Amino acid sequence: MDRAIKLMFCRVKSNTTRLSHAARRHTTANALDSGRNFPKLSGSEMNLAPDSIGLIAGSKSLPFEFARLARAAGIKRIVCVAFEGETDPELAKLVDEIVWLRVGQVGKMINALTERGITQCVMAGQIAPKNLFDLRLDLRAMTTFLKLKEKNAHTIFGAIVNELKKDGVDVIEATPWLAPIMPSTGFHLGPKLSEAQKDDVQFGFRMAKEISRLEIGQIVVVKNGTVLAVEGFEGTDKCLARGGELGGKDGGAVAVKVAKVGHDMRFDIPCFGPKTLETCAAAKISVLAVESGKSILLERETVEQLVQKNKISITTVV
Repeated sequence: MDRAIKLMFCRVKSNTTRLSHAARRHTTANALDSGRNFPKLSGSEMNLAPDSIGLIAGSKSLPFEFARLARAAGIKRIVCVAFEGETDPELAKLVDEIVWLRVGQVGKMINALTERGITQCVMAGQIAPKNLFDLRLDLRAMTTFLKLKEKNAHTIFGAIVNELKKDGVDVIEATPWLAPIMPSTGFHLGPKLSEAQKDDVQFGFRMAKEISRLEIGQIVVVKNGTVLAVEGFEGTDKCLARGGELGGKDGGAVAVKVAKVGHDMRFDIPCFGPKTLETCAAAKISVLAVESGKSILLERETVEQLVQKNKISITTVV
């Protein structure tokens, strides 16, 4: 499995919080990013505004980004299921109702959505890999997972998506709402790349696509045509730190992050943000390249400050 694994397995703690009308109005502000080289949604796409949508929320800032952008697009009601010890409690301010869950019980998670009339939901955020080894599964989860011959992020989440579907809840991609924060071809921050760095970006892209195809990870660190580190179960940050160390005291390594061929964007969207840049800076990595239109840029303003401070280049690759 790769990086901090995105979402799932749930045990519910019946605990709901409702958002005031004033707070709901406040969430529509600052929603859409107008930066260059981000894909623009067409009018028809921006009309994807059902009366209600479910949000299965993990950790970090992606659930916040989705809630803001979905609200700005016109979604009236957001029902969130969240994970104790993972999801930021502040998310409650951006949704209409939040149900707190523990990692472990799929059946109760499904009930939390169906009992509230939710027929469509998205997944956003992360669950730490270590929590996947401390599960107390309900009968539905055990029955589902025992059927799996292979247990990786895509097979597990695909099985959960199928269980939700059986009860009338369709898991859909969050990307129609998140497209404004997904860098596309031509996006670039920081210093201009040298020819050697451009070559490493293309080399790293080929290597990263191959390891993602094998369900190993989504990021590689390279330098001068040599692979220094490949992401495994430890996740992106530790891979970057390891690759940077192997790049030598002078630094200059290039990190490339991709989505696998046929990547199911419903439950696993590559993301990068301030923490990624801080890790790159500490590891003396000079370039971070992400696959065009396949990754989400979180907290762009902070990222731009870190790019300027540490002279790191961020670019897209196809």
